[in-house]
Amino acid sequence: MLVYAVRHFIFSYNRIFGRQRMYYSDIYDSELPFVSVLIPMHNEENVLQYVLDALLECNYEKDRFEIIPINDNSSDATGKMLDEYHRRHPLIQPLHRYSEERGKPASLNDAMQLAKGEIIIVFDADYRPGKDLLRQLVLAFADPEVGAVMGRVIPYNTNKNLLTRLLNLERSGGYQADQQARYNLKTIPQYGGTVGGFRKSIIIETGGFDPRVLAEDTELTYRLYTKGWKVVYANAAECYEEVPETWKARAKQVRRWSRGHNAVMFRYFLPVIFSKHMTLREKIDGLLLLIVYAVPFLFALGLIDSIALFFLGEMNVFSGWWAIFFVGAYNSFGNFAPFYEIAIALMVDGVKRDILLLPLIAFNYYYYLWYISLGFLDAVIDLITKRDVKWVKTKRFENSVKAGVTQHWH
Repeated sequence: MLVYAVRHFIFSYNRIFGRQRMYYSDIYDSELPFVSVLIPMHNEENVLQYVLDALLECNYEKDRFEIIPINDNSSDATGKMLDEYHRRHPLIQPLHRYSEERGKPASLNDAMQLAKGEIIIVFDADYRPGKDLLRQLVLAFADPEVGAVMGRVIPYNTNKNLLTRLLNLERSGGYQADQQARYNLKTIPQYGGTVGGFRKSIIIETGGFDPRVLAEDTELTYRLYTKGWKVVYANAAECYEEVPETWKARAKQVRRWSRGHNAVMFRYFLPVIFSKHMTLREKIDGLLLLIVYAVPFLFALGLIDSIALFFLGEMNVFSGWWAIFFVGAYNSFGNFAPFYEIAIALMVDGVKRDILLLPLIAFNYYYYLWYISLGFLDAVIDLITKRDVKWVKTKRFENSVKAGVTQHWH
């Protein structure tokens, strides 16, 4: 935990006082390449119009990109709505999938076979890109060393309830401070699977996305770095997302993230150590990032051990129950909810009022402890049994479309 605390302190200090690395749009402009925008969808009738309408209004030259929404075995009006969008806007070329192999990785693999562009930009269906976002992301690929780019994610339903406000804190710290600091320090900015892009040829030449891997974004990040490519972060490339509005939906999301991330950890821990393409700085940060979803499970084991020792009379009250509280609180601020990174991100964004919510982050840690640990166990069982892994998307909560738009599609 001390290592993580030092790491986050360095990131926080760099974001405020360190030299800020310029992104490509701040340096030069270049001729824009043809781009294929892929949008995986499964039962997205409540939200799909927003991402499609936003992309149709973007200022990227219309003859320089295509939009491929991927209807992955939807049972609602998603397919019909996409066909109607295609009829009105030929720029949109929907792909309908009805194969047994479902999920985001398999959807991306199929869509890349149809994509005309070498540069692939990916959005999840509940995202709302700004008019200049495509251009900002694509400029990174003028650098021949860049294999992928990642933009900034900002929740648009922040004021829905306490959970969404806490998730906004996590997003702010994770992107405005953590990702930008990694980019500044030339460690490992992480490709996040949406609001980002990659070179199609790299993916195809290395076998495509593995449908058995839930965290295809994390897997791609490490695949690129271990093969000598770089991932860059575009902090100004902001895109708006819908975050979970219920604790149940958030729990499923976190458990899936943990399961997928830990599967990547098992696959890439040794390749990172022995990689000839990664610098020492990248290896250290890469290993710390790899094991971040394993730490809660290890802490939970220590917690159970401490309780057992206490009841066996091998531990006094202070070193037992108080230690549990203080270690848990420290773990919150040193690892999964880096207090100082979030505070600094809020200051940079000028949203100081939300700083009052920071004490709740410590209590939120135990909620994450349970579901992240379950995800770790899922990954261990997957590794041992080689069982099939099925993609389960995060529940959407946008209801305005349902009421006013989708009725006539049925």
